[in-house]
Amino acid sequence: MHTFLIRSFEAGEWAAWRTLRLAALADAPYAFSASLADAQARPDATWAALLAKTVASPVDLPLLAECDGQPAGLAWAQDNEGIVNAYQVWVAPAYRGRGIAQALMERGIGWARERRASAVELGVTKLDTPAFRLYQRLGFEAWGAAVPMANRPAFEEQPMRLRLDGGSG
Repeated sequence: MHTFLIRSFEAGEWAAWRTLRLAALADAPYAFSASLADAQARPDATWAALLAKTVASPVDLPLLAECDGQPAGLAWAQDNEGIVNAYQVWVAPAYRGRGIAQALMERGIGWARERRASAVELGVTKLDTPAFRLYQRLGFEAWGAAVPMANRPAFEEQPMRLRLDGGSG
């Protein structure tokens, strides 16, 4: 039995964030607008500063998934004036199929509800992927037209939205 924990990143955990983010970009380059090459070129000091800034921000929630004490996945949420955006959602292949991605998303959605956000929004590659199906199971609906992804024009990104109770988003 494998156990996992979803928690907020701490400022000093930038190396774990970097490792997970680089692995995500290598594993699923079609799923993110950022490129692996650009992320690899980022100095350690930049990784550390970005995570420290995000951890200290009252409008950001950087999440870390740990499985058996090892970093297994990540997700980020950011409150933009009552609309929470979810991004960087990814789980390492060795840990998939255990409900970790759903738990990451549920934690972000719960945080959005605590903040009284009207909706959670995200963009997902317009393919029949586990991520797309997960978002649908969680109640996200496509809204707006799919658009070519930044830095990946061969792929389209579908905006999705989850309206929260009492929200007008």
